[in-house]
Amino acid sequence: MAHVANDDPASPVQRERRTRILDTTIALASQGGFDAVQMRAVAEQADVALGTLYRYFPSKIHLLVTALAREFERADTAMSSNPVPGDTRADRVIHLLRSLTRGLQDDQHLTEALTRAFMFADRSARQEINGVGLLLIRMLTRAMEPEAVDPGSGGAGPTEEDAAIARVIADVWLAALMAWVTGRSSAEETSAHMERAVRLILR
Repeated sequence: MAHVANDDPASPVQRERRTRILDTTIALASQGGFDAVQMRAVAEQADVALGTLYRYFPSKIHLLVTALAREFERADTAMSSNPVPGDTRADRVIHLLRSLTRGLQDDQHLTEALTRAFMFADRSARQEINGVGLLLIRMLTRAMEPEAVDPGSGGAGPTEEDAAIARVIADVWLAALMAWVTGRSSAEETSAHMERAVRLILR
């Protein structure tokens, strides 16, 4: 079975179909969380054949992780045109993570679905997982060093050390988010934990 989940669809029709599939996935997840996203239901509501859906996304995990990547892409685009406020690296990273966390906590069902998919993904979804990780690291490194230009724009980009720090912060944030999703910590505790972690790492 062909795996095209991260490929750029070749035609406007394919791009529109992919967008419709992801929109449907987000809607179902928002209504009922991880268990509400069933491949047959997505195919029916997105008006695509089940076989076509599987050609785009081999499993529910691939589908949900790709949806998470799209949410991060939107946040990254907004961030690139509206620099993160804050006087220090820690202040800016905390502001970014608060914004991301607040946006996710506004829709607990959706966050539960996306977070569970990310945590449950196996080796077969490594391409999608890597895509999410790279987006999060890009946002974090941009928050740490706003003047650093993305390598694709011809600039130096983040240092290896900044990228390594961003990976650690991303791991801590995702773990804190999972604790909130599973009811092991409150929204306030999640935010306080993240702020302490960031200030310790970036002091």
